[in-house]
Amino acid sequence: MSSSRRSPPTQRVVALLDHVVAHPGARFGLSELSRTLQISKPTCLGIVTTLTETGWLDCDAESRTYAVGPALVSAGRLARQAVPGAQAAERQLAELATRYQQPCTASAVVGSEIVVLTSVRADGRIAAAMAGSRYPFAPPVGLMYVLWDSDAAVERWLRIRPTLPMTLDHAHLRKVVAECRARGYLVEGLTEVGARLHTLMAGVAAYDLPDEVRGLVGEMVSTLGERVYLGAELTARGKHPTHLLAAPTYGSDGRQEMVLTLYVGDSITGAEITRRGKALMATAEAVTEEVGGMPPRRKVSA
Repeated sequence: MSSSRRSPPTQRVVALLDHVVAHPGARFGLSELSRTLQISKPTCLGIVTTLTETGWLDCDAESRTYAVGPALVSAGRLARQAVPGAQAAERQLAELATRYQQPCTASAVVGSEIVVLTSVRADGRIAAAMAGSRYPFAPPVGLMYVLWDSDAAVERWLRIRPTLPMTLDHAHLRKVVAECRARGYLVEGLTEVGARLHTLMAGVAAYDLPDEVRGLVGEMVSTLGERVYLGAELTARGKHPTHLLAAPTYGSDGRQEMVLTLYVGDSITGAEITRRGKALMATAEAVTEEVGGMPPRRKVSA
């Protein structure tokens, strides 16, 4: 979109909402929001006042801090309704989260963004504030949302303008796609710095960062697909630093619909990764069956 058609006032509102949604459970004072988002205090006050009056933000009367409001929670629920399997995923993930004492999520591409449809805590309870969190669906973020779809879907995603500079090893990417499709789930190893960067990317309009800053941040981002463990690596002895496991669900058309994620955040053995991966796959298969979906007949294009 041409920058001449953008509305700076609207961008400031969106940036503020994105920031609050990206930090579920947190509350922010006016000065902090103004400083972090680089919005003047009077302008920021006008934005939060209007958003509070309309229910998009909640303002604590004593601390004068702001957090996600009821209207945003409702918006998250609407996003879930856009994907039929979201409620089924929520029910199925509760048992998995409790078994492994780790949070689980279900997410999908809605429009041009990745949206967290539901988030289940380690005790099996729903973390309602997480629903509606958004990430840009553009390289280097989003491979797992096309990984189990058609080859054409992967190519379409690769053609989207990257949010950050990246390098692309086509041969390695093809190997990642082939192995994850054959295995049925993805295993991502992510450093602490990488995990923090991924969190910061939530809701960030990286396209609007100065080129120099984008370049510096881009240097922190691994080569596309490099974070994914391949089979030979998982059979090696010892423990493997593991960020998360992910598996797909499918719709009635045999196309990938959602990604179910089981977080790990620890170093575990290849055997334990396999056990958790199979458990996650079984959960994804149960969701697929519940919504009348079916696994795809693998195609090279579609």
